[in-house]
Amino acid sequence: MTMDMIKKILSRYFPAIPIGTVLVSVMFSHSCANTTTPPSGGPKDTIPPVITKMYPLNGSTMVPTHKTQLSFTFDEYVVVKERQNIFLSPPQEKAPEYRIKGKSVVISFEKDLDSNRTYTLDLTNAIADNNEGNMFPGLTLAFSTGSVLDSMMLTGSVYDCNTLMPVKGATVMLYKYQGDSTVVNDTLTVPADSAIFLKRPDAAARTDDWGFFCVRNIADTLYRMYAILEESPNNIYDPDNDRVAFIDSLVRPVTVVNDSLPEVIKYLMTDTVACLSRKSEYELNMFRETPSKQMIVNSERLGERTAYITFMAPYADVDSIWIRGVPAEKLITQFNLERDSLEIWVNDPKEQPDTLFLNVSYMKTDTLGQLSPFIEEVKLTKPRKTAAAKSARRDIKKEDTTTVFTMTAEPETVEQYGFTIEFKYPLVESAFDSLEFRYLNPRQQESKGEYTVEQDSLNLRKYIVRPVEKLMPGYEYFLKVPPRKFMDINGFYNDSSEVQVTLPNDDKLSSLTLVLSGVQNKYIVDLLSENRDKVIRSFIIDKDCTLLFPYITAGKYCIRITEDLNRNGLVDTGNILEHKQPEKVKLFKLEDGTFLIDIPEMTELEQSIDIGELFR
Repeated sequence: MTMDMIKKILSRYFPAIPIGTVLVSVMFSHSCANTTTPPSGGPKDTIPPVITKMYPLNGSTMVPTHKTQLSFTFDEYVVVKERQNIFLSPPQEKAPEYRIKGKSVVISFEKDLDSNRTYTLDLTNAIADNNEGNMFPGLTLAFSTGSVLDSMMLTGSVYDCNTLMPVKGATVMLYKYQGDSTVVNDTLTVPADSAIFLKRPDAAARTDDWGFFCVRNIADTLYRMYAILEESPNNIYDPDNDRVAFIDSLVRPVTVVNDSLPEVIKYLMTDTVACLSRKSEYELNMFRETPSKQMIVNSERLGERTAYITFMAPYADVDSIWIRGVPAEKLITQFNLERDSLEIWVNDPKEQPDTLFLNVSYMKTDTLGQLSPFIEEVKLTKPRKTAAAKSARRDIKKEDTTTVFTMTAEPETVEQYGFTIEFKYPLVESAFDSLEFRYLNPRQQESKGEYTVEQDSLNLRKYIVRPVEKLMPGYEYFLKVPPRKFMDINGFYNDSSEVQVTLPNDDKLSSLTLVLSGVQNKYIVDLLSENRDKVIRSFIIDKDCTLLFPYITAGKYCIRITEDLNRNGLVDTGNILEHKQPEKVKLFKLEDGTFLIDIPEMTELEQSIDIGELFR
């Protein structure tokens, strides 16, 4: 039997019995020792490297704590592809170091290991063979610096709180529960929930492509469980930069580690069936906390009369704003929905100074971490391209002399969302009653239609025009803005513009009807694309109802429902210290356990959803 045949056999069974490779080293160590150069020629190598020897052996105890070195010898020359995937639990301040010695990878640590403690070192997706780059599927080595090896394990999955997509590369952290307080650095006693901000965990693991994790070889005790996705990895939570998730209650492991368990085996991430077969005991929804500090973090002057400022935290408490030398009635402002960004316009067509001095009176975080009244002056310098005089006629563009606006109408959604008119600058004169709305029937007979106009509640430059009559398939609809009916803050009038839309009439399109019951709060109902990266159509409901999603092309979709308890139209985030989870988001699950609704061509589907049951 050749070494290639042996390698294929080992690679086939290696995920199920990772320590078995060590036994093989006893049988073949002599022949491996005689191979001193990488093989050349022959068919392309597609088999991942295999471990033939390692120190210490899996499950070893009394491993030295000083200048500890872990060694992994492979059947071929290898390289470390992803250094950050060499992961020690519990983690130290700095990541493990490595060096290549022949066919071996030698792992060392900057500081001594703790005594009487169980460690695990994970090599998943860290190492590849030197020639073809075939990735080593992984191995978790467990060892103890004392006489006892902890043997329990916990599993779970981490998802994004908005999309419910799995989060890859998150660090799941366990802290032993020692009452309502925790000792940090042997001297400082802090509330238990604060430990994540100040102390590295007692055990940790990384999530894979499926968001799945297994924290193994841990003690049989109570833990607090968190997960973080770090901007700068140091295994300590930074609320201003990192995302976080947590389990409300204390957790305790109930499963003993066994290398034959599906949750422990290192599967290829492309093996969907195997990856989904793993039992996930806990589900964590990851979010970004509201920043703890409030201050102005950015500002920019976008043009002659427009600028913006942004705040670090949402819901900025602004008392007043003013610009030096500009009358108060000449200032137009608009906050976004989360009140962390403020747009500012000067309603005066005359030329403005090169620098505007904006003063903001608001509640700012002081040096003691408290919100206090503060007046901050922000310098807004005119952009270079605006400040430069237009020296020649060819430099004058259309937007320099007319009111700029866009008109849109999407065939699939015009019935729900209407026609949208959005101006670049706020209006000071308007004549919406001058709009011309007309339509042609299939016989090309033209008629005038009635319409309503409403200003968007979140964007004062945006207006929605809705036809009064029900839109009909086969009809062509036209909305025209006549010239010189609108004037913006620059003193410019608009040119004429028209948009045309026709309802989709493709016979292959389908529709989905949702019959929703058990509605006791306000909910946001979204029809999402297969990858959940696009909202096809959205509704906000607060009572039992029937929703129609028309004009759907054949494909797979999912239904996302968000519980909007405070009725603000947002998915509100969570807070660690307040034990507050983000608002609940659920995907409608079909009877077969999947989330994707397969909609064929020319189909009218109807689906009933008990929202009360979904969120119970």
